Amino acid sequence: MGQRIHFVVDPQGWCCMGIIIFVWLYNTIFIPKVILFPHYEEGNISVVAVLCYYFCSLFCIASLFRASVADPGKLPENPKIPITELEHWELCNKCNMMRPKRSHHCSRCGHCVRRMDHHCPWINNCVGEDNHWLFLRLCFYTQIFSSYTLILDFCHYYYFLPLKKENWDVFVFRHELALLRISTFMGLIILGGISRLFYTQLMGIFTDTTSIEKMSNCCEDISRPRKPWEQTFSEVFGTHWKILWFIPFRQRQPLRVPYHFANHV
Repeated sequence: MGQRIHFVVDPQGWCCMGIIIFVWLYNTIFIPKVILFPHYEEGNISVVAVLCYYFCSLFCIASLFRASVADPGKLPENPKIPITELEHWELCNKCNMMRPKRSHHCSRCGHCVRRMDHHCPWINNCVGEDNHWLFLRLCFYTQIFSSYTLILDFCHYYYFLPLKKENWDVFVFRHELALLRISTFMGLIILGGISRLFYTQLMGIFTDTTSIEKMSNCCEDISRPRKPWEQTFSEVFGTHWKILWFIPFRQRQPLRVPYHFANHV
């Protein structure tokens, strides 16, 4: 099952995505040039450390682009509503279209999204039923990439042996300290923000509630799981195989669960 492309025209979202891409490019270019390659040439680190860094970088940017262009669960203009499910649909008072309960109308995207969690400007897209798993995977790989970068920044000064070769790029050599301080600052900011967001998302899956439902207080006892956590995670990632939940570059096969099974909005 292929993933449908979804593109949102939003200058604010483009700016937020541009900031994320800048941070990713900065660390992908300067960290190997300042730390990885020089220490690899002098035998302080192995080629595995270099390859792992680039794999983390690749998984991070791939997750960003997949989450930003994936259809979050946009409803078609004339949805075919099964007769058995008709009572579990409702009319949106903003776009005057029928939608399954737990859907929400996004004012930025201009349409309703199935089981919408929130609109994220950092991916310039909604987070809904069909791309929630991609958003979680983006948070996961971003934490790994930021943590790896911070570890390398720390080890460069306090653990690795001093570099003997100094005839490399003059600009990088003269501004090494400033470059690494910028990298550390950005890494701490992103790691702190993403970790908090990732925790919030995980708690939402555990309790089977979206961020919109939590803010609207429409669900009773939202802190109490209504399904086993394995089932809620399997529904989000589209598979019961836990090892596949964070495997990159795979396609999601949605589990067929009735819209009315869980809490309603």
